[in-house]
Amino acid sequence: MDERHRVVTDGPVPKHAQLRRILESLIETELSPDAAIPSERDLMAAHRVSRMTVREAIGQLVSEGRLYRVRGKGTFVAAPRVDSMLELTSFTEDMRRRGHEPATVVLRSIEAVPPAPVRRALGLTAARTAYRVERLRIADGVPMALEDGWYAADRAPGLLDRDLSQSLYAVLSRSYGVVIDAAKQALRSEVADAQTARILGVTVGAPLLVLDRTSTARGRPVEQITSWYRGDRYQVHIDLARASDAGRVPWQPGR
Repeated sequence: MDERHRVVTDGPVPKHAQLRRILESLIETELSPDAAIPSERDLMAAHRVSRMTVREAIGQLVSEGRLYRVRGKGTFVAAPRVDSMLELTSFTEDMRRRGHEPATVVLRSIEAVPPAPVRRALGLTAARTAYRVERLRIADGVPMALEDGWYAADRAPGLLDRDLSQSLYAVLSRSYGVVIDAAKQALRSEVADAQTARILGVTVGAPLLVLDRTSTARGRPVEQITSWYRGDRYQVHIDLARASDAGRVPWQPGR
């Protein structure tokens, strides 16, 4: 039966769950990424359900990243998320290894005195300058992440004269003998402000995955970078192993 006209029936399976399955089938078999799904009114008429049922089914798929809404235009099929393992590698290397074609647009590259948190991370005094490089990272032609990175100038003199659209880890290794071998990284979530939304091609308030990383080479800090990844196009996988109980304080509620 054509999924676009399947009638939702009374029964043990809630109507919104039946409609969700119909929409999932459309997403998987008929509609390509960024294609519009039928309007609420069309879904109500085709499947003989209420507006509340339609909104419940669509809302679940939006919350899971299968669909996305554009105010005033409708609801559309989301492209599959790019998967990434949380490990010490460059964006370029990570995307190529996963079968995606990376590209980079350099938005700004300057030498300046960093803000205090960056100076602390890079071990710089108040008057010392560093290189700031802001870049838009792209996978398969789709904006994926906005990066704002600071690099210790004494570790890579003349860095801003290099081709910054390629992997900076490769530039540091090839041109300066600086091999990033360790990093501390934190993850948090934010919503896109107007400027970030414009750069990444998302709506204001869209969810973002934010990674803060301080990278070192032979124990000396080289890079402090913050990356804002699109929550609808990027997901991180983390392999976890149970830590040894030896010497550890058991977790307790409220700790």
